[in-house]
Parts: sequence; structure tokens; C-alpha cells
Amino acid sequence: MELDYSQLAQWDKDYVWHPFTQMQMWNAADPLIIGRGEGSYLIDIQGNRYLDGISSLWVTVHGHAHPVLTQAIKDQVDKIAHTTLLGLANVPSIQLAKKLVEITPPGLTKVFYSDAGATSVEIALKIAFQYWQQQTDPQERQKKKFISLEEAYHGDTVGAVSVGGMDLFHATYRDLLFEGYKVPTPYCYRCPLGRERDQCNLACVQVVEDIMEEHHQEIAGMIIEPLVQGAAGMLTAPVGYLRKIRELCTKYNILMIADEVAVGFGRTGTLFACEQEGVSPDIMCIAKGLTGGYLPLAATLTTETIFQAFLGEPRECKTFFHGHTFTGNPVGCAVALANIEVIEQTRLIQHVQDLARMLSGKLEGFKSLSHVGDIRQKGLMVGIELVRDKQTKEPYTLEENIGHQVILEARRHGLIIRPLGNVLVLMPILAMSEEQLQQVLSITYQAIKNVTERES
Repeated sequence: MELDYSQLAQWDKDYVWHPFTQMQMWNAADPLIIGRGEGSYLIDIQGNRYLDGISSLWVTVHGHAHPVLTQAIKDQVDKIAHTTLLGLANVPSIQLAKKLVEITPPGLTKVFYSDAGATSVEIALKIAFQYWQQQTDPQERQKKKFISLEEAYHGDTVGAVSVGGMDLFHATYRDLLFEGYKVPTPYCYRCPLGRERDQCNLACVQVVEDIMEEHHQEIAGMIIEPLVQGAAGMLTAPVGYLRKIRELCTKYNILMIADEVAVGFGRTGTLFACEQEGVSPDIMCIAKGLTGGYLPLAATLTTETIFQAFLGEPRECKTFFHGHTFTGNPVGCAVALANIEVIEQTRLIQHVQDLARMLSGKLEGFKSLSHVGDIRQKGLMVGIELVRDKQTKEPYTLEENIGHQVILEARRHGLIIRPLGNVLVLMPILAMSEEQLQQVLSITYQAIKNVTERES
């Protein structure tokens, strides 16, 4: 049956509330309605094809309608679609937990499932908090606060927002949130401490150590997005910063929580970002690429030491009282297993590294554009910051909405990307071909040029 675009567009405006979308502006335009996907392409219900330049919000690993992943879902549904993990077990969740322990950084031994990046973070915070509450030392039971970075984004649940640092997203909810310690983002392009580039890393690390030294008795954990703060605008940390944070957490007896939701599963050029600095966190959060972008599934991994603190007799109430109906859903776990197998069989990480080198070279050409103020890249994560004045770095205003204008221009030429304010984000499908990625870059370059020159 042929789909009626006009009817669906009207129903969308009548009934759907879209996330992170100003609905007044949305309702004034014609929606792009996706009907299907094919490899690196999204295809709307009118038959138009678009390169997926954001991996359908940073999740798609091998492409759309991948036969192996699709078959894994079908095979599992034929057996059972869902059974609770509360008091029962299921085959795919067991097999996936074993595999995750094998491929994540050394020392992580236990897997707690959930459904999204934000919930994996929420779980990490609750585990860290409860871990200290169940220690025998009264001093350690005072550890109830968290350190996070000023421009952090860890999701949209209340705990995740509490350790976030993006006022645009979080300021409205301030009265709902718990307090903690915020430290500067170590980002040299606009050093929060006003230091020169080669001093920025050391200065930001010193701020962290000063807080830990003075307040470690009350700090349960520090949460960090390893190597790249994604939603903040693809802010890349200086080399060595992550390793130093690990050392400080160990020194001051603070749990290190690595939020690998956006950077995990090959996005930065290694399977997990922590690998690049030889870091093993105490708690690690994964989601997005876990199922290759096919089903919502997340996991929070912990060390054996943390897990042991939750063991006891029922009367001791050491149980981790958290979960949801679809925890460890067998269909999600089955496709996650298939996703990891395809990553290994196709040598995808090597492909990502090859693409990243090509990407780095091609991005050099963007520096000639008169309104590109900065370009940030780690693996296949790219942020292109648009500015009104290249010399002073004066930003465009919210009213100018320049990022949105550029993505609409790109869409007219067959590319779907999404901005973070004035920062254009490129997050191509990891298995995308070199030719397709070059096309993504060509369209993006021309879209920036067309829009910014028109607005000058």
C-alpha cells in the first residue's frame, strides 16, 4: 500500500512530540518522514535517498538493514521475544555479558543491563553511591557526591542531568538536581582557565586534584566522557588527561565512571575510548553502538570489588534495588552479540582507523572557509564550529540559527546531519565506504559555504 505523505505529515504534527525539537518551528515546516534504510542511506516515503551522516543519532555501526543483524533479531523472536531478568535468566543475556567482559577494559567483571545511555549512567551513579553506603568504615559512608565536567552531557534522567553541565539542556531543571563538584572541561580551543594551549591540560588536572585533595572524604565518584565530550560540541580532551584522571581517582579512593555511551564500539578508532590511554575504569557505561543501532539496549559494567559489596543476607538489604521491565531483553542481547561478531569478522576497527586518516586530511580543506572557527576530530567523531568572525571567534546568535540552516541546505543535496548549536556534527556510519564519506564531506563543505556566504 502506497503511503500518503500529506496524511502522515498531518498526523505527525497532530500527535507526535519530537525530542530536542522546538515544535513551533517543526510544525511550520514539512517533515522528512523516513520509510526505510539501506546500508549508509536513509530513504524517505517519497523515495528520496539521503546519506546518514549522523548514524541515526550516533548509533548505526554496520548500516541499515544489515542481513546478519536483521536475521539475528528474526531468529531470536522465533524463540522468545521477552522474558524478565528478575528472578530468571535468558540465553542471549548470559552470552552477551560474557562477551562484554571479554572485550571491555581489564577488571570489569559484572554486567547490569538497561535500555539507554541515560539509564546506564543513572545505574552507575546509584551503584557508586550504594557501594560506599555499604562499607563498614563510617568515614567511607560519607562519600555521597560526584565530580563531573562543566560541559558534560550524560543523559536526560534526573541523576544524569545532575552530573551534566550544559545549561541549554539542564538549567530549567536545576531545582530537581543533586549537588556535586564541577571541574573545567580541558579543551584548549577556548581554555576555561585562560591558559596557553600547552598549559591547559596541566591546569585543568590541577583543579581536579585540588578538589579531590580537599573533599575526597565526601566524593563517591568522578564521571567522565573519555576523550570526547560529544553533546558539548565534540570537545576533544588533550592527550593524557584521561590517564591522569584515572591516577587521581585511585590516589584519592574515588570511583572512576567512564561514560562510553557515545565513544564506544569503535567510534574513536579503538573498540572503547579508554583503550587509547590504557585506562580501566571502576564503572563503565555503554549503549548506542551496542546493538549496532538496531534496538535499545545499554549496560553498566563494574569491577568484582564493587559487586562484592552488594552481597549479603536478605536481612542486610544490600541488594541493588534497580531494574526495569525489559532489562536484558533477549532480542536486544541477540542483536548485540551479532553486532560484536560482525565488528570482529569484518575488521571494522581497522576500517574506522583508515577512514579517520582520510577524514583528517579532507577536513584540512574546511579551514579555508571564512566562517569555520574550529574543527575537532577523534576517529569518526567530528565537530565543525561555525563563527561569525574567524579572527575574534565571535559566535553566531541563537536567532541566526546558522547550524539549522546548514543542515537544511545539506538535506537538499542528499545528506542528513544535525547541529549542536553552531557546531555541525559529522558522525558517519562506521562501515560507510570511503567514497560515501567523501560525498558526505563534499556536501557539508558546499552547504557551509552556501549558507554562510549568503548570510554574510
